Order: sequence, then C-alpha cells, then structure tokens
Amino acid sequence: MGRVTASNPVIPVPPADLPGTLGALRAAGHQYRTVKQELRDNLLARMRSGEARFPGIVGYDDSVLPEVERALLAGHDMVLLGERGQGKTRLIRALGALLDEWTPVIPGSVLNEHPLHPLTPASRAQAAEAGDDLPIGWLHRSMRYGEKLATPDTSVGDLIGDVDPIRIAQGRTLGDPETIHFGLVPRTNRGIFAVNELPDLAERIQVALLNVLEERDIQVRGYQLRLPLDLLLVASANPDDYTNRGRIITPLKDRFGAEIRTHYPLDLELELALIRQEADLVAAVPEHVLEVLARFARAVRESPSVDPRSGVSARFAIAAAETVAGAALRRAGLLAGAGTAEGRPEAAVARVGDAVSVTSTLRGKVEFESGEEGREIEILAHLLRTATAETFRAHLAGLDLSGFTALVEDGAAIETGELVSAAELLRQVGTVPGLAKVLDRLDLGDAPSPEEAAAAVEFVLEGLHLTRRLGKDVTDSGRTVYGGRG
Repeated sequence: MGRVTASNPVIPVPPADLPGTLGALRAAGHQYRTVKQELRDNLLARMRSGEARFPGIVGYDDSVLPEVERALLAGHDMVLLGERGQGKTRLIRALGALLDEWTPVIPGSVLNEHPLHPLTPASRAQAAEAGDDLPIGWLHRSMRYGEKLATPDTSVGDLIGDVDPIRIAQGRTLGDPETIHFGLVPRTNRGIFAVNELPDLAERIQVALLNVLEERDIQVRGYQLRLPLDLLLVASANPDDYTNRGRIITPLKDRFGAEIRTHYPLDLELELALIRQEADLVAAVPEHVLEVLARFARAVRESPSVDPRSGVSARFAIAAAETVAGAALRRAGLLAGAGTAEGRPEAAVARVGDAVSVTSTLRGKVEFESGEEGREIEILAHLLRTATAETFRAHLAGLDLSGFTALVEDGAAIETGELVSAAELLRQVGTVPGLAKVLDRLDLGDAPSPEEAAAAVEFVLEGLHLTRRLGKDVTDSGRTVYGGRG
C-alpha cells in the first residue's frame, strides 16, 4: 500500500472490494462516526489488542502518551507545549495512524463529506436525488491529515477560506457556499489538522480559530456558514516564557481541551534509543561512541552556559552521530588507496576522536547565554571531554589498563587521529594485555574487526588521558600523540 510523504507522493489505491454506492455502503453495515469517535474506538481497540499505539515515539510511554490518550478518549482538541526538538510534530503526525485506513466520501467534495452526512447544499441535493445510487469514493487516512506551520504572514484565507471573486462574477450570491474557496482547516474536514508553532500566528488570525474549536463552524468575510466541521485540531508551541515572538491568546487556550507538556528523554537509555532510531548513519558507529554523544547532548542541555529556555533539540545528538559517521567514512575514503595489512580497503568505523568535529559543526544548534559569546567551541569541547570521561568510567572502571600505560613508558608514543588507519594504530600497540577485556566491556564481540579494535584502543587512550594517566598532544598535521604521564 502506498504512503503519502514529501519524498514519495504516492496516492493510495482503494481495494476493489470496497462498496461503490451509498446503497452498498448501507448494506455492508457501515455506521457514520465523527473523527473523535473514530479515534477513540481505534485507540481502545489497540489498547485491548496490545498493539503499539504510537510506534516510533521514544521516551514518552509513562509521561506524555498517557495524557495524549486521555485527551483522545475524552474527545479533546489539544496543544502540545515544549522546547524545540522534543518530537511534538512527530507525535502529532502519529495520531493519523489511529484513523480508519479507508473512509467513504462523496467524490469531488472539497470538504471530504461523508455520504451519510453531507454538509453543503449541493452535496445534500446530490444525495437526495441519487438516493442509494449515489456513487462514493474512498479516502486513505494518509490524506486526512493537514498541517500548517504558523508564520506571521499566514492569513485567515489560508486557514479558513475566502470569497472566490470568479464565482461571484458568475452570478452566485454571497449566501451560496459555492462562492467560497475553502482554506486548509475546512479542507481537512473529517481528519486531523495541526498548527505548528501556534504563537507565531498573529493574534487577529488566531481569533479565526475560535469558532472552529467551539462552535465548529466557520466565518468568511462576515458571512457565517453553518457548516459543522468534523475534525481534531492539534497545535504545538514553545512555552510562552521562551517565545517572545507571540503568544496563544487566552480565549483560544481556553478552547483547547488539553494542554500537554512534552520533554526531552528522561534518561541516557532513552536518549540512546532515540539516536539509534533516528540517525541515518553512513558508517558503523560503535555503541560506546554513541553513548559519548548521548551523554554529550545531555551535558549541553544541562550546562549553565546554555540558555535553558531554548532547549537543546534531540536533533543535536542525532546530527552529532551522523557527523561522526561521516568523519569515519571520510577517513575510509582517504585511506582507500593504502589498504590494510590484508590488502582490503579500510572499513568505515567511527572512533571517539571523530567526535571532536561536532563542536564546531553543531554549535549553531545551541543558544548560549549572552555572557558566553566567543567561548562556544571551548564550552562544547569541555562538555565533550566530560561526556567521554563519564563513558570511560561507566564501561572500564576497575579494569587493569596498565598494559596500555606501559606502551608509552621510556618516552615512546602512540599516534592516532583522523587519517591514521586501523592497521597503523594496531601495529603501534601490538599485543596489549587487557585488550580482550576492554573489547568485552565495550560489547565488540570475541572477534572484532581491526577497525573495531582500533576504535576500542583509541577510546582507552583518550579515557586514560582524561583521567590523568596519560599525556596527550595534537600535532600541527592534526595527528594525536599519546605518551608520558597526564
């Protein structure tokens, strides 16, 4: 079955066995339900069957999702409040999966009118004339979701609709709904409509939504159309204390049945699960490197140098993982001509040293306190070192790593870095006592590849440096040299 997305604009084709006329629809026992009844029934069905209600939503099982479910069961429109990158839009879009897969409509109706519940005079006349022979079409749930990013230039016409001057010129009167070019909200009738970043919508435009939420009708150019809209309205917003561009007007907030606060992942495991699910990695990134990045994101989020009102998006950690994977792929590409000791090309496996690049490439994703201007990279670099040290302690604490410190005694040094191959790094360390236990602690298996073993060695060297047991220097060529005491 096709799925409508921006990259895959496939219009789903209804199954051939669905009824084609109103009479056949009645004979099949179809019952008209409002959108909110439909969502309630389907949510309860998933609860009873144990099926996942919101697949792909990570970290909200015990906090946000129960509140969303209570709102849906109560039939409430809702507004999700939270800082950027907390998955508000992702959660709103997931609501569409609770709609029936196919729903009957009157063909050609811009309001997606139900054959058993026509709204406009034209559709009512058509249904009365055709009776049971009224042809019906079928609308896939992917076509029943509408979304608008609120911007200051959004107009009432965009959301609600406006008079069509061409139809007026054709002789229709203002009292005829056929003179109206409907906006996004009524065109999502019998579906879910989302307004993202609602406070960015001008206050005079927010007023246009008051009737939609309470009276369920719309007003266009002073003419009140008694068209009872059937939809679930959901909005997202940043907390008012952060968004100084605008606010949700009090009468509109009062009309939403539920106000739900979202949050960032509450613990490290959820942060990791989110990275694993969302990051599009072009190279292998070992778990300990992902954990460093997850701890890094959490440290940035909690840092007093970062504006807490803006938040640090979950996209920060995801982009960090993708950047590290890109650095690993770049190393593999540049070393492709050299090959390995076995004659095969270098495999793309990320190391902890690859994470250094994220401090410069991702600083634009973080809003720092005003007094920290000019120190952004320095702050991020410190937090990355802290995250690396915490990961090192979490996995390798209590392990005898004297075999690694012994490598650099008597003035010897080990070179690693962005363009040092796994074979070259392993050749320098040779057979290290304790390496097998390190690989086991890092879940790299009994027979890791040379690139995975090199990633483990570099992690140990960096951890020993950060815990002041090993010295470190970075050369002008970008290579990292470990040697001496920290």
